Amino acid sequence: MSGELKVNRLGKAYREWRSEWLRVGSWLGLPFRAHAEHWVLKDISFAVGPGEAVGIIGQNGAGKSTLLKLITGTSRPTEGNVWVKGRVAAILELGMGFNVDLTGRQNAYHAAGLMGFSESQISGVIGEIEAFAEIGEYFDEPVRTYSSGMQMRVAFSVATAFRPDLLIIDEALSVGDAYFVHKCFRRIREFRDAGTTLLFVSHDPTAVQSLCDRAVLIDRGRLVLDADPQQVFDYYNALIAEKENSTVRTERTGQGQIATESGTGEVEFESLRMENAAGEAVEYVTVGEPVRLRAKVRANQAVERLVFGYMIRDRLGQPIFGTNTHHTGQVCSDLAAGESVEYEVAFPMNLGTGTYSVSVALSSTETHLVKNYQWKDLALIFTVANVDCAPFVGVAWLPSKIQVLGR
Repeated sequence: MSGELKVNRLGKAYREWRSEWLRVGSWLGLPFRAHAEHWVLKDISFAVGPGEAVGIIGQNGAGKSTLLKLITGTSRPTEGNVWVKGRVAAILELGMGFNVDLTGRQNAYHAAGLMGFSESQISGVIGEIEAFAEIGEYFDEPVRTYSSGMQMRVAFSVATAFRPDLLIIDEALSVGDAYFVHKCFRRIREFRDAGTTLLFVSHDPTAVQSLCDRAVLIDRGRLVLDADPQQVFDYYNALIAEKENSTVRTERTGQGQIATESGTGEVEFESLRMENAAGEAVEYVTVGEPVRLRAKVRANQAVERLVFGYMIRDRLGQPIFGTNTHHTGQVCSDLAAGESVEYEVAFPMNLGTGTYSVSVALSSTETHLVKNYQWKDLALIFTVANVDCAPFVGVAWLPSKIQVLGR
């Protein structure tokens, strides 16, 4: 069975009252007005279908954790409603519901009991919970002696001891060590393959893009975008970079993808293309072929410092390689209004077969979060084909020589 979720015009406000009597009266339905109210979520609507995986992203304080608390019923909405079908397992605040004076084993029984499982059912899987958590003798020690990573191990092991219809995870995996995080993602993928519906909050674009079919962007308590994960992360990054004089724009490419662009416009790209060794513009290149990325930019206003950067991404939007002229020690200083600069980036196309995109940026420092003159996602799209190399798999071509020794 797969879970389903429908969120309809959901909102949450925190209210201040002049007296507790007025607060109590409002609970009884009397038409008292609050002295002040602060909406942390407003008019949120989306649906997650059976077997679907949806990521929720947004800056800290955007309302993501509040949204999950409303969905799981640990907090009540001020307006709107949530409809959930199927059994839900949720990992929200790390160790939420754990009693620090109880052992990990005792907390496992308690937490699984609150999820609706009988003692005999829990006893049937407690060995698997202990084995998956891999905290050794600490499983029978008080939780107050645990590190945050150990708490996460037990919490995840308990929440996933029985395959849920709907699994909700809120950034809990960010505190785990690399080995255990890999174990967690493997189990999540196994659940997905078995039909579990997933709601996943994370700032990690690679995790969201690899696990999720869609992503929902929450900004300042409102739903900004519900779309393909790459498109949502592009827009999210543009929102982060947006400053007082910059704007965020989107447009559809010739391939039907949504490209995001932002920046103040003080410096802009005039042209951008990928060339082969003969200087011809190309969209199709072969594995290992030498290419050049050529960009021409123009300063519309005088700027003290200009950094050019580029990023190659795979078809899911995950970064393959990127750098900029700050890191290479080639910053341009004191550009006059109307002045142009050309950049040429030469490299061998040591990538696997597939479709890739190039994102480019013009800024004042190594990050576009300070002065973002122009930032363009999906600025170029190109395809790599294997014509004369031995067959291989993966996103990188690493020429190697295999020797068979000892025969």
